[in-house]
Amino acid sequence: MVNFIYSLNSSTIKPTPILDKIRIAAKVGYKAIELWHDDIDKYIAEGGQIQDIRKAVDDAGLLVPTTIFLKGWWDTEGDAYIEKMDEIKRRLAQAEIVGATHAIAGPPQGEVDFSHGAKQYAKLLEVGKEFGVKPVFEYLGFAQQVNTIEIAKQIIEESGHPDASMVVDPFHCFRGGGGIDGIKDLKPEQIAISHFNDAPDDPPRETQHDPDRVMPGDGVIELKNYCRYLKQIGYDRCLSLELFRPDLWEQNPEEVASTGLEKMMAIAESV
Repeated sequence: MVNFIYSLNSSTIKPTPILDKIRIAAKVGYKAIELWHDDIDKYIAEGGQIQDIRKAVDDAGLLVPTTIFLKGWWDTEGDAYIEKMDEIKRRLAQAEIVGATHAIAGPPQGEVDFSHGAKQYAKLLEVGKEFGVKPVFEYLGFAQQVNTIEIAKQIIEESGHPDASMVVDPFHCFRGGGGIDGIKDLKPEQIAISHFNDAPDDPPRETQHDPDRVMPGDGVIELKNYCRYLKQIGYDRCLSLELFRPDLWEQNPEEVASTGLEKMMAIAESV
């Protein structure tokens, strides 16, 4: 029997201070938490030390599967590329300190050269080796071209790098129009983490964006099949609740996190 590790992407309770996010995740029963570099930077800017975050994670007994996110590694060149890579290295250093195994690397929004992207991703993975953190490739349903599992699979395989992997996400599968069947063609080691969420039937799929995501089971995605496919290929790592809803950010964060965990488990453990 394949079992998932239940994780909280801290965007789900975004306004909550980072140490409280960590405390809440552990209290309600998550085993892992994804951290955003913006939250880390905010904590440091307000006088905190990044080592405090690592201590909080360790004291809570949580894994940190990813930090989020790395950008500009694909679609820049010259001085702009050097500048973006300096920022990426700063973030990878943070990821190393807080104990993350991966850092999520997002794609460009416009038209792209896929072969160039694969080469740049391989270079990014080599940079990650300096910090002991593996950049993981993420497709985005609302990106113009890099928006499906199939395209992400093409990028990571063409990179030719042994550490290449992707994020899978039901909302991005739905929004990009590629669906969830592509999971069945993946090897489990090609997936570093699975985000988890749902999508409504309104507004129209083609216009949906991050704030339209809904709690698992409250939308139209076939999430039982999504989990079934993950289990069929032998994926047994994190299933991470990722929402970006302003209405949830106004609610009690502990209740939001707890409800999300219950909804995830109700689906994932029914298949």
